[in-house]
Amino acid sequence: MQHSCVHLHLIVGNLRFTNLTMKMKAVICPAYGPPEVLQFAQIKKPVPRPNEVLIKVRATTVTVADQRVRSFNVPKGFDLPARLALGITKPRKPVLGAELAGDIVAVGERVTRFKVGDAVFASMQANFGAYAEYACLPEHWSLALKPRNLRYEEAAAIPVGALTAMHYLKSAHLKKGQKLLVYGASGSVGTYAVQLAKHFGAIVTAVCSQPNHDWIQKLGADQVLDYQSEDFTDRLERYDAVLVAIDKLPFAICNRILKPNGIYLNVTRPFKTFEMIKVGLTSAKTIMVGESPLEKAQDLETLKKLAEQGVLKPVMDKVYPMHEIVEAHRYVDLGHKKGNVAITME
Repeated sequence: MQHSCVHLHLIVGNLRFTNLTMKMKAVICPAYGPPEVLQFAQIKKPVPRPNEVLIKVRATTVTVADQRVRSFNVPKGFDLPARLALGITKPRKPVLGAELAGDIVAVGERVTRFKVGDAVFASMQANFGAYAEYACLPEHWSLALKPRNLRYEEAAAIPVGALTAMHYLKSAHLKKGQKLLVYGASGSVGTYAVQLAKHFGAIVTAVCSQPNHDWIQKLGADQVLDYQSEDFTDRLERYDAVLVAIDKLPFAICNRILKPNGIYLNVTRPFKTFEMIKVGLTSAKTIMVGESPLEKAQDLETLKKLAEQGVLKPVMDKVYPMHEIVEAHRYVDLGHKKGNVAITME
């Protein structure tokens, strides 16, 4: 019997089951705005291509990237280019979610790196799409087996923050014993930057609010400063590199505390200011802003090994079930999250 409304492709064993009319649950962002714009919906379930894997999502996160796209919170003066990139009146990619962890439930016939049943974690920052029951990714994407010692929500919190921190720190070429200042050390990128910099042998000064000092020090920071203290800027030394994970430390201060051949790393600012350009042209200092790390499987494999060795530990602030995703976005909007905020799928 032929069924014109349903196309089925059923093969048992190592091959695939595909139903092109199947739906899945997802959270969509149909308009820019506050957390309340997020809606639950039924959308088409993805079908893996020959070089792709189908992942059943077990956990995702609320990153600054998700919050920025949802709210259209872009730096002043970048409204037009941001709309061209993200969507004119609403997000071009309505299913947010920049990172995930889950289980592979189907593979394309050309896939060799993974098999059905593998627990994996992945970066989705380039295309988003983790706020759904399932996601398809090419096998050679920024995708790797989940660290064995981490829960799904912990593994999901690694890709974006840790890959970003590693990209910028590698660009700094820090040598053992060199001094690094991490401003905004209690956020996702900041917590990973502290741990990775210590792994690379740097002497790390972390800057965050006073209540976070103890646990930031436990992550490996050699010194922790309170940005709210009156003598904060007076306590700053001279550093080989300054990593700004939260763009609230004036560049003039960063320029003053950098050594003559130091490197300035700003994770959040999309473009250089005139003063940054001037310093870069008239001194031996390197000014690096607005770079997105290349999402490579090799880098995620490196982070997996570091996590399994206990070198890299995700800092988890809060974990919400998917039906409370609006509340999770409200919390991230406050701007005080410590490390990462994860979402688990029911």
